[in-house]
Amino acid sequence: MASLGIDGLVSGLDTTTLINTLMKSEAVPQTILKNKATAGQALIAALQGLNSRIADLATQAATVAKPGSLSLFTSTSSSAAVKVTTASGAVAGSLDVVVGATASAKTAVTAAMTAWPDSPATLTFVSASGTTTEVTAASSSLDDVVKAVNASKSGVSAVKVASGKDASGVVQYRLQLTSATTGADGGFDVYRGSKADVDAGTAPDLLTQPGAAVISQARDASITLWAGTSAEQVVTSGSNTFTDLLPGVSVTVSAVTTDPVHLAITRDNTATTKVATDLIAGVNAALGLISSKSASTSSTTSTGTTTVTAGVFGGNATTRDLTQKLTDAVLSPIDGRSPSTIGISIDAKTGQFAVDESKFAAALAADPDRVQATMSAIAERVAATSTTASDKYDGSLTRVITGQQSVVKDLNDQVSNWDDRLTARRASLQRTYSALETSLSALTAQQKYITSQLASLSTSSS
Repeated sequence: MASLGIDGLVSGLDTTTLINTLMKSEAVPQTILKNKATAGQALIAALQGLNSRIADLATQAATVAKPGSLSLFTSTSSSAAVKVTTASGAVAGSLDVVVGATASAKTAVTAAMTAWPDSPATLTFVSASGTTTEVTAASSSLDDVVKAVNASKSGVSAVKVASGKDASGVVQYRLQLTSATTGADGGFDVYRGSKADVDAGTAPDLLTQPGAAVISQARDASITLWAGTSAEQVVTSGSNTFTDLLPGVSVTVSAVTTDPVHLAITRDNTATTKVATDLIAGVNAALGLISSKSASTSSTTSTGTTTVTAGVFGGNATTRDLTQKLTDAVLSPIDGRSPSTIGISIDAKTGQFAVDESKFAAALAADPDRVQATMSAIAERVAATSTTASDKYDGSLTRVITGQQSVVKDLNDQVSNWDDRLTARRASLQRTYSALETSLSALTAQQKYITSQLASLSTSSS
């Protein structure tokens, strides 16, 4: 509140400065509350940052904990006609294949026509497995026929293709029919007429009519293994991909080959080691964040006074407990074996966890199943610890954040209440000093009057 302009009217006092000084003293409790609220908000921000980091670590660890997370391989093919991909469960190995055929769908065209001969048009499709599907269009319009075929469950799609003009100059069209899937199972026959007509043998085969043609037959892809030996074997697939030709290995062919194509699948030690190092780096990052936020800092003023400020996590039981649990998750033995047997330990120089890549690769080559089991166990423990801390409903960090937010809200409410109290106190002081000046003014006037009266009496006596 601004000064009422009562400075020194009678007393000569600097009442504005005096009131401001008194108000600073009065505001000390509010200042303490503000500092606590600021510190609480800083703790909330730091905990939220840590909670996000721990949640990311939980997701990463859960991925590493899955069986086969270390089953990473590189694959090579001696020909661009054959592509190799690996998935979980893959194993190292090699194989020679000869591509005998690629998969294809059946495609056929009808004879040219301006409209369907019957109204409404009725077609019957017979699949390679003998399933019969009758399709009836809304009219003899070729557009309606295409629409009806595409809406049916025949497994065949249709499209109208322009095919010149007839003798009278009217544009003609053919219906191009294509099976929805490749492979021998995608084969079909199509007849003009109903299912009953087909059963009776009176429905004409549309694809044997004059002008009709089969453009390509439905065909499986095929490859030959161990070609030229007594173990030669032909493997077929309805698509161009042969799944699990080797465990976890799929092969996709795109062209016929005459010579054998050599396929090789080898363990990718670099990628596998990176899975381990990335997980350990994630743990180090989380622990490093806790450590940096827990460390005290000191500052020295120009007068030589040193002030030590505790870190925002200093003395925080939740972060201290999390540090211990993450450390145990990484270093505790698995089935009586220390993680150091596969190269995971604490670096004596940095104090952080580290992966000895050479030792890890050697352990992987000697016993990949044990390395996988060890890494999965470590990852499971890290994931469990991280999830317990960061769960958005009941995580230990989440609960602390929620509690601190409640504390800060209460502190801010108290600060707001103090604003009203201090405003009232300033007004009271201003009224007090204003009344003082008024009283002093009255006393001064009275003094002047008495003095003047005494002076008059003295003059009269003389």
